[in-house]
Amino acid sequence: MNTLNAQKLDIKKLKSLEQRFDDVMELIDITELKEKLIQVEHDFKNEPNEINKARVGIVYHEVALNLSFLSETEYTGYATKSYEHLSELYSSESTTKELLPFVASYRASALSLIASETNKLSLLSESFNLFAVVVKKYSDITYLPEFLRGSVAENLPWFFFSKRKFSKKDFSSIIKKAEQQADYANKKVLSFTYWAWAKQHQAKKYRQRALAYLDRAIELDPEYKAGREKAEELKRKLQK
Repeated sequence: MNTLNAQKLDIKKLKSLEQRFDDVMELIDITELKEKLIQVEHDFKNEPNEINKARVGIVYHEVALNLSFLSETEYTGYATKSYEHLSELYSSESTTKELLPFVASYRASALSLIASETNKLSLLSESFNLFAVVVKKYSDITYLPEFLRGSVAENLPWFFFSKRKFSKKDFSSIIKKAEQQADYANKKVLSFTYWAWAKQHQAKKYRQRALAYLDRAIELDPEYKAGREKAEELKRKLQK
């Protein structure tokens, strides 16, 4: 492990929490996301425990990521709501320590979304500073810090080259660890990750490996809830 904090975490409990949060992470279906937002807010209102608070913070992040650009009124501000919810958990001494990898990772990503909404570059830099801490602490035991940082990095404009570099680094790191640890990342995450790697390595010298990774992305996502659709599209492009 990278740090003493990571060594003290209960890995079984961490994996159990990962399953508890799976239904609110990486949502790409807009209808499902809107329904999940209503459900998660209802659950938190009726049972405001730390698990439900974290679920709210995560689903707010997904709303900000996927819906904030669809409406200037209804979904504006969800990135800030996500950051505030997660910051309360992150700052509380009573928060279960196994929650921290999820809370800290999504908190850093939420700050990057605030930076995008407000065009404040200082917040983007702060977001990557937060990611650096979380990756150092927890990336040996969970894919989430590198996955979220890599996802933020790959969507930055080209002139953020100093931060965009993390995209290739992080997704390659996840693949390497997943090959060494069977339970390191779930199928949904790996589907996105293999597609992202192939997207970043479209040159002819990587073609065979990229196509193999795209096949894995497709195979891991039979219900089209992760990277399959984009992987199929990229595969067609590379095979022309």
